[in-house]
Amino acid sequence: MADFQFNIIKNDPLDGHKGTNIGSISLDNVAPVFIDIKAQHAFIDIGAMHARSEVEKRVKWVTDKSETSGPDEQEYWLVWVTTERGEHGPYYAGVTACYMSVNKVRKRGYKVMAEHVNMMDKSMKHHFILDHIGTDNRRVLKDFLMQHDARMWELSDEALKTMLER
Repeated sequence: MADFQFNIIKNDPLDGHKGTNIGSISLDNVAPVFIDIKAQHAFIDIGAMHARSEVEKRVKWVTDKSETSGPDEQEYWLVWVTTERGEHGPYYAGVTACYMSVNKVRKRGYKVMAEHVNMMDKSMKHHFILDHIGTDNRRVLKDFLMQHDARMWELSDEALKTMLER
Protein backbone atom coordinates (compact mmCIF):
# COMPACT_ATOMS: atom_id res chain seq x y z
CA MET A 1 0.00 0.00 0.00
CA ALA A 2 2.62 2.52 -1.03
CA ASP A 3 0.00 5.13 -1.91
CA PHE A 4 -1.60 5.25 1.54
CA GLN A 5 -1.66 8.66 3.19
CA PHE A 6 -2.35 9.16 6.87
CA ASN A 7 -5.83 10.56 7.35
CA ILE A 8 -6.25 13.72 9.35
CA ILE A 9 -9.59 14.38 11.03
CA LYS A 10 -10.62 17.90 10.14
CA ASN A 11 -13.87 18.14 12.08
CA ASP A 12 -15.76 15.91 14.48
CA PRO A 13 -18.51 14.37 12.30
CA LEU A 14 -20.74 14.06 15.35
CA ASP A 15 -20.16 17.60 16.64
CA GLY A 16 -23.50 18.92 17.85
CA HIS A 17 -25.29 15.68 16.94
CA LYS A 18 -27.29 14.18 19.78
CA GLY A 19 -28.52 10.97 18.13
CA THR A 20 -27.09 7.69 17.01
CA ASN A 21 -23.40 6.89 17.46
CA ILE A 22 -22.76 9.40 20.24
CA GLY A 23 -19.72 8.20 22.13
CA SER A 24 -18.40 6.21 19.18
CA ILE A 25 -14.71 6.33 18.37
CA SER A 26 -13.37 7.31 14.98
CA LEU A 27 -10.36 5.37 13.72
CA ASP A 28 -9.97 7.65 10.71
CA ASN A 29 -6.73 9.13 11.97
CA VAL A 30 -5.04 5.88 13.04
CA ALA A 31 -2.77 3.91 10.71
CA PRO A 32 -1.10 0.53 11.28
CA VAL A 33 2.60 0.51 10.41
CA PHE A 34 4.37 -2.85 10.44
CA ILE A 35 8.07 -3.19 11.13
CA ASP A 36 9.49 -6.43 9.74
CA ILE A 37 12.08 -7.09 12.44
CA LYS A 38 14.33 -9.33 10.34
CA ALA A 39 14.24 -7.23 7.14
CA GLN A 40 14.34 -3.94 9.10
CA HIS A 41 11.64 -2.55 6.82
CA ALA A 42 8.47 -0.59 7.66
CA PHE A 43 5.24 -0.56 5.68
CA ILE A 44 1.58 0.35 6.08
CA ASP A 45 -1.15 -2.25 5.68
CA ILE A 46 -4.49 -0.67 6.46
CA GLY A 47 -6.05 -4.14 6.66
CA ALA A 48 -4.57 -4.43 10.15
CA MET A 49 -7.31 -2.11 11.38
CA HIS A 50 -9.55 -5.20 11.29
CA ALA A 51 -6.84 -7.89 11.67
CA ARG A 52 -6.91 -8.50 7.91
CA SER A 53 -3.45 -7.39 6.84
CA GLU A 54 -1.38 -9.63 4.57
CA VAL A 55 0.73 -10.50 7.61
CA GLU A 56 -2.37 -11.66 9.51
CA LYS A 57 -4.22 -13.51 6.73
CA ARG A 58 -4.35 -17.30 6.52
CA VAL A 59 -3.10 -18.01 10.03
CA LYS A 60 -4.78 -19.36 13.15
CA TRP A 61 -4.03 -17.17 16.16
CA VAL A 62 -2.57 -18.99 19.14
CA THR A 63 -1.52 -17.94 22.63
CA ASP A 64 1.57 -20.18 22.74
CA LYS A 65 4.46 -18.43 21.00
CA SER A 66 6.33 -21.71 20.56
CA GLU A 67 3.80 -22.61 17.83
CA THR A 68 5.29 -19.89 15.59
CA SER A 69 8.95 -20.51 16.46
CA GLY A 70 11.33 -21.95 13.92
CA PRO A 71 13.08 -21.09 10.66
CA ASP A 72 9.87 -19.89 8.98
CA GLU A 73 8.88 -17.50 11.80
CA GLN A 74 8.52 -13.83 10.90
CA GLU A 75 8.44 -11.29 13.70
CA TYR A 76 6.85 -7.86 13.51
CA TRP A 77 6.14 -4.80 15.54
CA LEU A 78 2.70 -3.44 14.73
CA VAL A 79 2.94 0.29 15.34
CA TRP A 80 -0.26 2.28 15.82
CA VAL A 81 0.30 5.81 14.49
CA THR A 82 -2.30 8.45 15.32
CA THR A 83 -2.26 11.76 13.50
CA GLU A 84 -3.90 15.05 14.39
CA ARG A 85 -4.06 18.53 12.95
CA GLY A 86 -2.50 21.33 14.97
CA GLU A 87 -2.48 25.06 14.32
CA HIS A 88 0.51 24.66 11.95
CA GLY A 89 -0.67 21.48 10.23
CA PRO A 90 -0.85 17.72 10.72
CA TYR A 91 1.56 15.87 12.99
CA TYR A 92 2.18 12.43 14.50
CA ALA A 93 0.26 12.64 17.78
CA GLY A 94 0.43 9.13 19.25
CA VAL A 95 2.72 6.22 18.45
CA THR A 96 2.68 2.85 20.23
CA ALA A 97 3.86 -0.65 19.29
CA CYS A 98 2.91 -4.25 19.99
CA TYR A 99 4.58 -7.52 19.03
CA MET A 100 3.37 -10.30 16.75
CA SER A 101 4.92 -13.41 15.28
CA VAL A 102 3.71 -15.36 12.24
CA ASN A 103 4.68 -18.68 10.75
CA LYS A 104 2.90 -18.99 7.38
CA VAL A 105 4.24 -22.52 6.80
CA ARG A 106 2.65 -23.73 10.05
CA LYS A 107 -0.33 -21.38 9.49
CA ARG A 108 0.04 -20.02 13.01
CA GLY A 109 0.25 -16.51 14.39
CA TYR A 110 0.98 -15.24 17.88
CA LYS A 111 -0.20 -11.98 19.36
CA VAL A 112 -1.76 -10.82 22.57
CA MET A 113 -5.03 -9.30 21.39
CA ALA A 114 -5.56 -7.29 24.59
CA GLU A 115 -2.13 -5.68 24.11
CA HIS A 116 -2.97 -4.74 20.52
CA VAL A 117 -6.27 -3.15 21.56
CA ASN A 118 -4.69 -1.33 24.51
CA MET A 119 -1.80 -0.01 22.43
CA MET A 120 -4.18 1.29 19.75
CA ASP A 121 -6.16 3.02 22.48
CA LYS A 122 -3.03 4.57 24.00
CA SER A 123 -1.93 5.82 20.57
CA MET A 124 -5.33 7.43 20.09
CA LYS A 125 -4.85 9.10 23.49
CA HIS A 126 -1.56 10.59 22.19
CA HIS A 127 0.90 8.41 24.08
CA PHE A 128 4.35 7.45 22.82
CA ILE A 129 5.24 3.90 23.91
CA LEU A 130 8.24 2.62 21.97
CA ASP A 131 11.08 1.87 24.41
CA HIS A 132 10.43 -1.89 24.21
CA ILE A 133 10.97 -2.25 20.43
CA GLY A 134 14.75 -1.76 20.50
CA THR A 135 17.11 0.76 18.96
CA ASP A 136 17.20 -0.72 15.44
CA ASN A 137 13.42 -0.85 15.15
CA ARG A 138 13.04 2.70 16.49
CA ARG A 139 15.50 3.85 13.79
CA VAL A 140 13.45 2.05 11.09
CA LEU A 141 10.27 3.70 12.38
CA LYS A 142 11.88 7.14 12.56
CA ASP A 143 13.14 6.85 8.97
CA PHE A 144 9.73 5.66 7.81
CA LEU A 145 7.81 8.50 9.51
CA MET A 146 10.27 11.12 8.26
CA GLN A 147 10.15 9.82 4.68
CA HIS A 148 6.40 9.36 4.71
CA ASP A 149 5.78 13.02 5.51
CA ALA A 150 8.69 15.25 6.50
CA ARG A 151 6.39 18.13 7.46
CA MET A 152 4.34 15.95 9.83
CA TRP A 153 7.59 14.74 11.39
CA GLU A 154 8.80 18.31 11.79
CA LEU A 155 5.57 19.34 13.55
CA SER A 156 5.55 16.32 15.88
CA ASP A 157 6.27 16.49 19.60
CA GLU A 158 9.92 16.56 20.63
CA ALA A 159 9.21 13.65 23.00
CA LEU A 160 8.56 11.40 19.99
CA LYS A 161 11.70 12.54 18.21
CA THR A 162 13.79 12.01 21.35
CA MET A 163 12.32 8.56 21.95
CA LEU A 164 13.16 7.48 18.39
CA GLU A 165 16.72 8.78 18.71
CA ARG A 166 17.55 6.48 21.65
